[in-house]
Amino acid sequence: MAEKLVSSWYNLHSSVPSSYVQPPERRPDNAVFASGKLVPVIDLGGHHRPDIIRNILKSSQDYGFFQVINHGVSKDVLDATLNIFKDFHAMPEDVKIKESSKDPNGRCKLYTSSGRATKDVVKYWKDSLSHPCQPMGEFMEYWPDKPLGYREVVGKYTEEVRKVGVKILELFSEGLGLNREYLCGGLSEDPVVLSHYYPPCPQPSLTLGTSIHKDPNLITILLQQLGITALQVFKDGEWIAVDPIPNAFVVNIGIVLQIISNGRLVAAKHRVITNSSSGRHSVAYFVNPTKESLVEPAKPLLSPTSPPVFRSMTFGEMTANFLTKGFQFEEELRTVNFQN
Repeated sequence: MAEKLVSSWYNLHSSVPSSYVQPPERRPDNAVFASGKLVPVIDLGGHHRPDIIRNILKSSQDYGFFQVINHGVSKDVLDATLNIFKDFHAMPEDVKIKESSKDPNGRCKLYTSSGRATKDVVKYWKDSLSHPCQPMGEFMEYWPDKPLGYREVVGKYTEEVRKVGVKILELFSEGLGLNREYLCGGLSEDPVVLSHYYPPCPQPSLTLGTSIHKDPNLITILLQQLGITALQVFKDGEWIAVDPIPNAFVVNIGIVLQIISNGRLVAAKHRVITNSSSGRHSVAYFVNPTKESLVEPAKPLLSPTSPPVFRSMTFGEMTANFLTKGFQFEEELRTVNFQN
């Protein structure tokens, strides 16, 4: 690793190092916060499928975010998963690095801040572990062995969350008027699990845990630690807190789904703030297409009166550009800005 993990030195500082201080306009205390607004909560265990689909589409159009309950993953599995990742981040730095460095292609990785190849202008108060989690377990040999039980616990969790993802993607497909399996297959065959740890921060008003961003994937399914509100979504010029709910997942729309829906669904800007009292853990499951998959507006949604809003490209090309250009590249994807 090029940089030391935040978790290895955060408790040695009484103030935030200058490299982590956000410019004034991006600091949490200088933002406008929404009062009384909540991200919608959807019961996946409901018996009236049309209502569930309607609620998912409306939440996605209005917020780009929603939470789901009664999703089918047990509390025991959720608790075990958060605990195993807490144990991982609590290990000595050299052990964590060794356990996350087995993949010769570097897809299993431990990193700090944003983890981008290009140097961050301002760093972020976060350590992350990321690796693929295909349903057949073909990548598991590169996963950490430690802490004890990691592969069993994370393997079980990703298997269960994959089922939730399939259920949600089928609901999206139906709601958009597509074949139920449209978003499955190559468009969701390369999932990645990310474990984020945000250590206590001595000056949370000056820094961020995660940058203001949109996810460059199909959807994200997020498990939050209870008791600490840190995730915020941007809507109508205000930041809305996404409070953790017991045994719930947060689901947010990625840019890939925004493109496939031809702009009907919206990938919302979001960020994570820090706090001074305690560390926070979250587990994100990224539903990704394969690199070779073509990302484009779904043809059944297009017509002479509804032309494509976005141009086509492979997911591999899209992610490579997005990681270096960010929001600028999202605008470049729009057909109005594209010359043949």
